[in-house]
Amino acid sequence: MRNLLIGLALCLVGGSGALAGAYDDILAAAKNGDSAIVLDLLARGMDVNTADKSGTTLLMLAAHGNNLELMDSLLKNGANVNRRNQFGDSALLVASLNGHIEAIRRLLVAGAKINPEGWTPLHYAAYSGHSEIAAFLLSHGARIDARAPNGQTALMLAAKNGRLELVHLLIDADADMDLPDPDGNTARKLAAQGTHSDISDYLRSVGAVE
Repeated sequence: MRNLLIGLALCLVGGSGALAGAYDDILAAAKNGDSAIVLDLLARGMDVNTADKSGTTLLMLAAHGNNLELMDSLLKNGANVNRRNQFGDSALLVASLNGHIEAIRRLLVAGAKINPEGWTPLHYAAYSGHSEIAAFLLSHGARIDARAPNGQTALMLAAKNGRLELVHLLIDADADMDLPDPDGNTARKLAAQGTHSDISDYLRSVGAVE
């Protein structure tokens, strides 16, 4: 085993072909949920924060696939929990978009930022319609009226995408239903534009302006 590790270390340092192969292998394994291969390559010297060309890390890939075992191992080995790729996504944002609540729990315990600059986990949960995730994030300190880069709040995103259950949740949590986005659109107006009359009618019934 010692000779094998030494051999691989020499390949990683001196062999660009071997390095490229190991790089491709670890990313493919993370995407495919093959924890054993990922952990084996990490043990042989690969960086725990290895990322693809877009900056998507092993931890983000594990969060996307809800691979809790791999996430635990990556975090234990020092994976950067708040690193973001070129799209601005972190592991927590990826988990929130895909509705993986147990992954979210682990990431928050590991120090993931619940209110980062730009898009937040709550924005992603609202956009995707994950009510359980949104409720969990709010209970852990997510800012309910935080503005996304497009100037919209979680309530606006939920309203324009027809997420009635989420709209109820956010209103019950005291979201500001009359805030306008940069184009002057309120949550109710966005719902109406998206032909979500049930949401528009509900917001009107609780006193929202158009």
